[in-house]
Amino acid sequence: MTDALVHPLLLVAGALAFLVAAIHSVAGEYLIFRRQRTNGWMPDNGGDVLRIRHVRILWASWHVASAFGIALGAILIRLAFADAPYVQRLFVERAVIGGMLAGALFVFVATRGRHPGWIGLLGVAVLTWLA
Repeated sequence: MTDALVHPLLLVAGALAFLVAAIHSVAGEYLIFRRQRTNGWMPDNGGDVLRIRHVRILWASWHVASAFGIALGAILIRLAFADAPYVQRLFVERAVIGGMLAGALFVFVATRGRHPGWIGLLGVAVLTWLA
């Protein structure tokens, strides 16, 4: 990897993806899953609606989304450097833009814009597109 940055916006988009992923995991643990624990670190209380296995897969899926955000952030940061081949960079940029736009749309529609996650996801997509 060379030291020269080709696209500082890709670097910022990657850092924003990391930030959104971290906030997503921490906020989910604090706001949602802490009330669903009765024994230990794994959520096990779904009330009258969800079985234990359903609560646990929701918890896992929640953190999978954060892990994917971190992975996409790492890809964007790598692509910010000069030695990434153009065709490879273009393909990955388009995949990131599409995925982040879809995620932003889902979160916006599902929560009627009340969950701020759509703003971060849209920000990553826009910064990547501008780069």
